[in-house]
Amino acid sequence: MKPVRHLLEVDDLNSGELGQVLELSAYPALSRALEGQGMALLFEKPSARTRHSMEMAVVQLGGHPVSIAGAEVGIDERESAEDITRTLACYHAAIGARVFDHAVVERMAAVSPVPVVNMLSDQAHPLQAMADILTVKQAFGEISGCRIAYVGDPNNVSRSLGIAAGLAGAEFVIASPAGYRFDEADLNRIANSGAAAQVVDDPVRAVDGAHVVYTDVWVSMGQEAEASEKMDAFSDRYTVDEQLMGRAAPDAIFLHCLPARPGLEVTPEVLYGPQSRIWQQAENRMHAARGLLAFLLGAP
Repeated sequence: MKPVRHLLEVDDLNSGELGQVLELSAYPALSRALEGQGMALLFEKPSARTRHSMEMAVVQLGGHPVSIAGAEVGIDERESAEDITRTLACYHAAIGARVFDHAVVERMAAVSPVPVVNMLSDQAHPLQAMADILTVKQAFGEISGCRIAYVGDPNNVSRSLGIAAGLAGAEFVIASPAGYRFDEADLNRIANSGAAAQVVDDPVRAVDGAHVVYTDVWVSMGQEAEASEKMDAFSDRYTVDEQLMGRAAPDAIFLHCLPARPGLEVTPEVLYGPQSRIWQQAENRMHAARGLLAFLLGAP
C-alpha cells in the first residue's frame, strides 16, 4: 500500500512531480479519481476563488465537495484539529484546509489517513503558486529560464511562488522595502528548490527584463493591525504602474492572486490592461487543483 501523500507546500513535490501535476491540469476529463467519493473543504478563512475552484475541481474528478465553515467544527474549541481530521477522513477521500495558522494543517496531515491539501495558511499558498506557474507555462510555452519578478510583501503567496519557480527552473526576484524581507530560512527553502533567487529593495531593478511581474495586496487578511505601518513602507514606490511594467520584457505578463486593491499595489491600467492575465490565472486555480488531486489520488 502506497503511503498517503499530502500537499502543505509546493516543495512537498519534486520538480518532476510538479511537471506531472501541470500536465494533468491540462486535461479536464482525464481522470475520475474521485468518482463516487467526497472531499471535505474546511474554511477557517473565507474565500471566493479557493472555494469555487476546489469545488469544481472535485466535481470534474467525479466527486462530491462538502464545504465547511470553520465555526461549524470549531477547531481546537469544540474539537481538536486532529479529531476533526480523523472524523472527516471517515467520510471523504481527501481533505482541504484553508487556515490561519500553518501548524493546524501540519497537525491535520500528521494524523490523516487520506491526502490533506493546504488551501492557504499564513506560511504557504501552494495551489495559488501552481496556478501561477501554469499561467506562465501557457504564456511562454516553457517556464525554465523565465524571470519572475514579485513586487511587494514577502508573504505566503510570494514564498510559495518562489519555491514553485525554482522547481520549474525559473529565476525569482522579489523587491520589498527594508524591514519586510524573507528570513534566512525562507530564502534557503526557495534556494533549495532550485531558484536563482534575488532579494532587492528597488522594484525597477527587480522588474528589469522580467517575463512575469507579480504583486499582491500589501496587507493580507489577518494583518489589519499592521495596515498603517505597511502602507507607509510600501506606498512610496512599490505600486506596479505602467512605467514599471515598461521596464519588463516586451511580451511580459502581469499576475495578481486577487483580490486586488486598485490604486495601491497596482494601478487599474495595469490590473485590467493588455498584459494582465489575472482572469486566466484565476481560472487556472481550478485546473491546478484538479491536476494536483488527480496526482495525489493516483491518476495514471
